[in-house]
Amino acid sequence: MENNDTELRMVKDDPWLEPVAGELGYRRRLYLDRLAEMERGAGSLVDFANGYRWFGFQRDDAAKGWWFREWLPGAQDVYLFGEFNGWQRTEVPLEKGADGVWTVFLSDEKYAGRLVHGSLVKMLVHGDNGWLERIPSYIRRVVQDERTKDFCGQFWNPEPFDWGGDDFDISKNGSLLIYEAHVGMAQEEERVGTYREFARNVLPRIKKLGYNTVQLMAVAEHPYYGSFGYHVSSFFAASSRFGTPEDLKALIKKAHGMGLAVIMDLVQAHYVKNVNEGLNELDGTDHLYSPPGEAGNQPYWDSKLFDYGKGQVQHFLLSNVKYWLDEFHFDGFRFDGVTSMIYYHHGYTEFDSREKYFDGSVNRDALTYLTLANRLVHDFRPQAVTIAEDVSGMPGMCIPIPDGGVGFDYRLGMAVPDFWIRLLKEVPDEEWNIWEIWNILTDRLPQVKTVAYAESHDQALVGDKTIAFRLMDKEMYTDMNRACRNIVVERGMALHKMIRLVTISLGGQAYLNFMGNEFGHPEWIDFPREGNGWSYAHARRLWSLAENPFLRYSYLNEFDRAMLRMVKRYGVLDDGYAYNRLMDGENKTMAFSHGDLLFVFNWHPDRSLPDYAVPVPEPGKYRVVLSTDSEKFGGSGRQDESVAHFSYPVTDAEGHISHLMKIYNICRTATVFKKM
Repeated sequence: MENNDTELRMVKDDPWLEPVAGELGYRRRLYLDRLAEMERGAGSLVDFANGYRWFGFQRDDAAKGWWFREWLPGAQDVYLFGEFNGWQRTEVPLEKGADGVWTVFLSDEKYAGRLVHGSLVKMLVHGDNGWLERIPSYIRRVVQDERTKDFCGQFWNPEPFDWGGDDFDISKNGSLLIYEAHVGMAQEEERVGTYREFARNVLPRIKKLGYNTVQLMAVAEHPYYGSFGYHVSSFFAASSRFGTPEDLKALIKKAHGMGLAVIMDLVQAHYVKNVNEGLNELDGTDHLYSPPGEAGNQPYWDSKLFDYGKGQVQHFLLSNVKYWLDEFHFDGFRFDGVTSMIYYHHGYTEFDSREKYFDGSVNRDALTYLTLANRLVHDFRPQAVTIAEDVSGMPGMCIPIPDGGVGFDYRLGMAVPDFWIRLLKEVPDEEWNIWEIWNILTDRLPQVKTVAYAESHDQALVGDKTIAFRLMDKEMYTDMNRACRNIVVERGMALHKMIRLVTISLGGQAYLNFMGNEFGHPEWIDFPREGNGWSYAHARRLWSLAENPFLRYSYLNEFDRAMLRMVKRYGVLDDGYAYNRLMDGENKTMAFSHGDLLFVFNWHPDRSLPDYAVPVPEPGKYRVVLSTDSEKFGGSGRQDESVAHFSYPVTDAEGHISHLMKIYNICRTATVFKKM
């Protein structure tokens, strides 16, 4: 027996939601009704999400052959053709079933020596949009002809991948330290990198830095490389640009063997418009996977939207979720574009009132789908992790499903990087408001786990700037050698470290960094396109900068490593909210504690203060465990880190006793002290 609307746990815990308890209860009933329908038909949600075991090519050993199935209710004729039949387009017709599923059986007797692993296949679909050659929706591999640039499906039937010994459990890694990465641009050469190269060259780097989770972008096949993987065409095919599906599996298995989790940047908010490569008008109509007409378009992204209320679309997307967990052993997902999914305006509004989350602009079908997806992930792989990219702050997004929420484990703290960019662009250093820094970084509900980050790939794209490039700009080309002294670079190095340390120590329960940004990778990301002469110069990572002992990038790289080591050793991310010890606006100094660690940030551009008194968590002796001004991190070494600092009692006018200690409070420096 379900609770009444007003008895939802998330409403009980948050009185702000009481006026909309009815709507929240209604949303929960939509989810429960759809779940019950799926369970009646399939037995369980996990079994419902088996489309990848039914559609496409499926082996039938009893009948000795292969079935091929495709959902195309609006099609008038469908044929399968390819290398297996000499590209005869109308030789192999499919038969239409009552449910709109077209089927053909390819017997071993006729096709055993012709339908072979790696052979190219396509469909010929006759619909209202004419006779078009199409790629099957559940195809597991798609390749591009280098000469014609045409994409084509491949019949993929390799030897089973050996997952022996892969019993990795992401929950044993503790707090997530996420390294966001793109396989293709992870090599230094001006070309597309591969899964094998990433496993060989980049995974050890990630492990050495101290991250415990790799977030892979651009995994599903996409026709335009420059889309960063966000205009997906084939949802069940790992991008062939980077290698084979088995290469990706080997990458994941190797990562697991190193203790690294691998989560996938899952794109289900939209799909590519392309008719030649994608799902658009696959059966000849404009409403197979999308709402009909203009409602099926994502106007801001030049792409197509999914119809999340349609049963076969839910089946397709849920099967896609399970497929990547099952076949590739991914450890979870970062769901891209959640804001676009859950609002008909796609998030292009100000979320300045409670009503904005509960009015007619909310796509209830999308919320139902996301709740089902989270339920599926955790039913099938209980330890897996889901992260929502939602800029709107939809209530309940990270609340457990039984309590009335959507069920994500984490949300991305997207306001934090936006804040840092705005601050660096618009506010002079001497006008920085330390209370604003504190409030932005701590503005989250205690029950909502947040992934904190100072910048991701979004801030590194052409047209924007990374934090390092925004701080140091052209000086990075000339004055990053260790022998050079440049005030722009000195400032940039100092703030780069401070921004990262304050973000990881205040911003959430997990942390994310985009590859290369840890060492201040210069310039921007710009994929090959006509406007840059199809150049790969900015679609790669210059790892050698961080490895060069004569350049300052290595200082930033080493600081990032030390920062993660400190965070893990002392359980900073597990400690919840920091305790605010001091906010000195005049001297732009903030002090806060996690357990017996004391963090002191002096944001002032030029005011260093000797014998500066700061409150301590407990009386005793304190020593420095991390300083951004340390010479080994490219700082000036103005602090003697070997000196012990002793607390002393202070009694206020009311007789209350507190404890302080005196430090050298150095400008543009963050120092972490630990009680010994």
